Amino acid sequence: MSFIADQRGAAALEMLVVYLFLVVGLMLPLADVAAAGFRYVAAWEALRAFGQKIQYDPPKDITDWAAWKSALPTSVSGYPINNLQVVCSDSMAACSAGNSASPKHYTYSTTVTMAPILLRSVICQSGNGDPCSYTLSYGERFQ
Repeated sequence: MSFIADQRGAAALEMLVVYLFLVVGLMLPLADVAAAGFRYVAAWEALRAFGQKIQYDPPKDITDWAAWKSALPTSVSGYPINNLQVVCSDSMAACSAGNSASPKHYTYSTTVTMAPILLRSVICQSGNGDPCSYTLSYGERFQ
């Protein structure tokens, strides 16, 4: 009987405050983190996909791999492939006529740019020119 008598609408006003807190205080920051995570994972998967491509099509002559490199794609899934090198030995020095020791590796990198809405000061802390841009490096042994 006391609940029926109290129909002031205070719960409706409280619900508006709770809803704003949940959306602005919790959901938007979580969306920033999720979007940054999806971009990071997508860039990492593009690097791995490129690694699989070159794993099954290695250069025939590692001392002269410029023609092989020019035939490779320059981007994978929208992420540019940068600094592709074939390196030899455990010192990870570039392969050449004087350096053709095993093991041989591919190394390359890509950049991924985050676009946070609220958590810019937390997510954008890279040392690059654009603090929201991160460089991911990847290497894979092929021989």
